[in-house]
Amino acid sequence: MSVHQREVAVGRSRPDTIQTAVLLPGTASDEVFVRSVFEGPLRALGIRLVAPPPQPGKALAEAYMQALDAAAAEPVLAGGISLGAHLAAEWALRNPERCAGLLLALPAWNGSPADAPAAVSARVSAQAVREHGVDVTLAAVDADSWLVTELDRAWRRAGPGLADSLDVAATRPAPELADLARLSVPAGIATCSDDPVHPIEVADRWASTIPHARLCTTTLRALGEDRESLGRAAVLAWLRAGGFTRSEQSP
Repeated sequence: MSVHQREVAVGRSRPDTIQTAVLLPGTASDEVFVRSVFEGPLRALGIRLVAPPPQPGKALAEAYMQALDAAAAEPVLAGGISLGAHLAAEWALRNPERCAGLLLALPAWNGSPADAPAAVSARVSAQAVREHGVDVTLAAVDADSWLVTELDRAWRRAGPGLADSLDVAATRPAPELADLARLSVPAGIATCSDDPVHPIEVADRWASTIPHARLCTTTLRALGEDRESLGRAAVLAWLRAGGFTRSEQSP
């Protein structure tokens, strides 16, 4: 039995106090990608996934916050990918009594986005979409084919709100390290060790700052072949951090 299988088995034997996970997409991404990453790993633990679809435009972040509020009638496992991870951590800081744990994949910066690679990418993409349109911008994307396919679907679904959504991601501050240090729930952090847009150093800082956090890594190549590789890494990190019950946090 692998380490992952053993820890999933341990999770199933614990009192199941978390019924629902609410996970948010990254920059100009969508709930389709979130489900492909997290639905299987969470199902293995008996946790239902709620993946709110984006509402593209200037109110993108606020709409995600409202979706978290609406889904958290009882404490939930909150999280997301990239911008979604930032927003989930922000929401958890505002609602500590409603957050039972965190799944944070590909955090991109702390505090002001400044010249973080993901923020620069979003700014450049927003400008290109406005000046040249989606077709030309996608044709110029220098990325693996699987990622271009994901962007093609999500960006076209975003319609005229795409550029504003990219601007939101490029300008919204993430929690400061001092704020992350106030989070008291188990947090599973996952990143791709070969991802220049989401540097592993950022994930390391998040994992070393949040008191009950663990970090697991995968690679972009693995993610291209198996979307769940990122979700499994986040869930495994959360289990190692003391997931399932708030009282069983790691020291």
